[in-house]
Amino acid sequence: MALFALSRGVARSHPVNVSFEFFPPVSEKAEASLWDAVTRLERLAPAFVSVTYGASGSTRERTLRTVKRIMDNTSLNVAAHLTCVGASREEVDAVIGELNAAGVRRFVALRGDPEEGVGQKYQPRADGYANGAELVAGLKTFGDFDISVSAYPEKHPESPDFQTDLDMLKRKVDNGASRAITQFCFDNDVFEAYLERVRKAGIYIPIVPGILPIHHFGKVASFAGRCGASIPDWLHERFDGLDEDPETRQLVSSAVAAEQVADLVQRGITDFHFYTMNRAELPLAVCRLLGIHEDRGGIQEASGAGGNEPAAA
Repeated sequence: MALFALSRGVARSHPVNVSFEFFPPVSEKAEASLWDAVTRLERLAPAFVSVTYGASGSTRERTLRTVKRIMDNTSLNVAAHLTCVGASREEVDAVIGELNAAGVRRFVALRGDPEEGVGQKYQPRADGYANGAELVAGLKTFGDFDISVSAYPEKHPESPDFQTDLDMLKRKVDNGASRAITQFCFDNDVFEAYLERVRKAGIYIPIVPGILPIHHFGKVASFAGRCGASIPDWLHERFDGLDEDPETRQLVSSAVAAEQVADLVQRGITDFHFYTMNRAELPLAVCRLLGIHEDRGGIQEASGAGGNEPAAA
């Protein structure tokens, strides 16, 4: 893996675009941790940052408060997550109107997980938006927003096959999606195969890989099992025996994430979305290893239909 080559110039000659995901804090201590992460990662001039939205709007007020604080106190472009699980169209539209009035022009539009939890059967409300595609269309009635949607390299766990998944992604694009951010995926061959499927289906928006720095391997493995993401054997081996060794685990986590991103850059991928878990150290370390520094003069935003192609495409 050519990590040193990347940090010495490849990432500078082929600019890498990054974005970061945060979630609204639940306490004063968590608020301080979030704000530390926001201010530290702001120095990397990301294309945008996003703030998650709890199931059935459970974090509505905290999400809006966090979005407003970032907008008011930083130079960051902020995207607000929005889901439609467990809510009527009227309720979701009220949230859209509130965020629009606050100046939000970017959204991450997601159907959302079933109210009973990840892996349970989803039942749409008769008076609600049924899925992410309908939610994108609803957003577009309010304004010409920049809208990110979800994508699944190993297909959504509720989809019977890849074609069903691709059909849904195509509907999201037709309704106005700007880009898709993927579920985390640790096997780059799987990601590249998925990207080829997407392009063959006539879908040309940027497909941005979601990168999950591993803070706790056991929790990640458990969540992956519920959401249909696989954990390669080599990754199990990397973290074996490190549950009680957080210092070594963090070093390994940085190396794993940096290796994954470096390999994707070599394959022609330029845009990456980091699931930060409201912590800055691992995304900062990965970006540093990739040659992304605070003084590099900013990062260009993810752009049009040609973004994120494999090198051989």
